[in-house]
Amino acid sequence: MPAPLSRNGNDVNSNTATTATAKPATKTIALTPAAMPAHWRDFYALTKPGVIRLVVFTGLCGLLAAPGAIHPVIGFTAILSIAMAAGGAAVLNQWWEADLDKLMKRTVRRPIPAGRIRPDDARDFGMMLCGFSVLIMGLAVGYLAAAILAFSIVYYAVIYTIWLKPRTPQNIVIGGGAGAFPPLIGWIAVTGEITMMPVLLFAIIFMWTPPHFWALALFVKPDYAAAGIPMMPNVAGEKSTRYQILAYSVVLFLTTLAPVAIGGAGMIYGFAAALLSGVFVLLSIPVALRLPTQDDVLKPEKRLFAFSIVYLFALFAALVVDRMVLA
Repeated sequence: MPAPLSRNGNDVNSNTATTATAKPATKTIALTPAAMPAHWRDFYALTKPGVIRLVVFTGLCGLLAAPGAIHPVIGFTAILSIAMAAGGAAVLNQWWEADLDKLMKRTVRRPIPAGRIRPDDARDFGMMLCGFSVLIMGLAVGYLAAAILAFSIVYYAVIYTIWLKPRTPQNIVIGGGAGAFPPLIGWIAVTGEITMMPVLLFAIIFMWTPPHFWALALFVKPDYAAAGIPMMPNVAGEKSTRYQILAYSVVLFLTTLAPVAIGGAGMIYGFAAALLSGVFVLLSIPVALRLPTQDDVLKPEKRLFAFSIVYLFALFAALVVDRMVLA
């Protein structure tokens, strides 16, 4: 880090012959990382672009799979609003949890705990994204889609981040609804109404969230313990968490077949759902039936977590293909 500078720019540690005749010492200013100007890449990183990709994709799939038609510009606006809302909520999440992020290896390099962005700037950025996302959705798409989008922001930034996450190991179970709204919103952007099919798309992501995040929690357990976050493995124990991963995977399997049962999707989706969800259950079995040994690298848990991301992309892609081929 650069040496502290006086207001006239001189090195306060320099040793010169004129010390005796120098002007009275002025207040020094330490150039800390927090005083450095934030780069646009840091603001972009705050939006969790990796997570947003999945959010935008499921929202787009809900929009494309919905019956009816939507003008391409309005459709693009709807997806843009979903992306802005998800990004803004992610920023507010990191603003609120900045102190906790400093305690975890996985998050300590994020822009706020690393000192690259001031917390107040992050908060204002997140509020701006969330506010404009709801306003744009309401004016360009419809008030119902905008209302649900606004509720999804509150659900994640307030109900999950502030209330559930620090208080209960069921945070992921209840909070899973926060990430399940995009396909519901995308569907409503086209149809203007809530029916059983978009509710099932919501339910699929809701049931997918616990095994996805608990697989992650198993191999970053020390991080959550250091931050005092009551994740399931740290509170209920690994054995209980592993059994619950398998149980939710089985329920997820059944939930993904429900769209076919109600006639909302065809056999292309049905085959893909059965295959993908079957693999999900098979990968959950070794996770459920083992306990790690000392210095265990947790390969089954990491494999399930990695597959769970590919799984959701592939499942919703199959829904769109089914709709386009069989419509």
